[in-house]
Amino acid sequence: MPRTATIDRTTGETKISLSLNLDGTGNAQIDTGVGFFNHMLTLFAKHGLFDLTIDAKGDLDVDQHHTVEDTGICLGQAIRQAIGDKAGINRYGSMTLPMEDTLVTSALDLSGRYWFVDAFKIPTEKIGEFDSQLVEVFWQAVAANALMNLHVVLHHGHNSHHIAEGIFKATARALRTAVTVDPRQPGVPSSKGVL
Repeated sequence: MPRTATIDRTTGETKISLSLNLDGTGNAQIDTGVGFFNHMLTLFAKHGLFDLTIDAKGDLDVDQHHTVEDTGICLGQAIRQAIGDKAGINRYGSMTLPMEDTLVTSALDLSGRYWFVDAFKIPTEKIGEFDSQLVEVFWQAVAANALMNLHVVLHHGHNSHHIAEGIFKATARALRTAVTVDPRQPGVPSSKGVL
């Protein structure tokens, strides 16, 4: 059965259409109106082997915040919907990923409970025209709406672009592991029998 989801969200600030296939090949068609964010989402799809289509129209005349946060809300909802009852999945995933000067660990649990730890600081306020604090805003929105534990740790690094890229790539790889079906795990991976 295909593990896919389509989310449409319209508010007074944004209009977003997002489609996700967890069992894809890394194909991405991303248009958020924010160039650096498009780049990060494309990397996320590529390294997660997720097919991801996003068309986001936001109030960029105000700033990038609503567009980035609402995209995170939609991606989190899509992840939660696409994994269904979680029967057979690994549930946990982690990746420690080098990105030139940067080393990032992302670890997650598709537990059905939200928790987000952002043990990273991006040294510059901007990455090109992108507000760097929105990396945290985005992943908090994803974790809250996917109902997962997500811990992101920056071990070292000084280049803001590399830090952000390391976070997106590491989290994609961790999620890819977590959603992978283990043939030895026939049911829900919890002693409670439900996640």
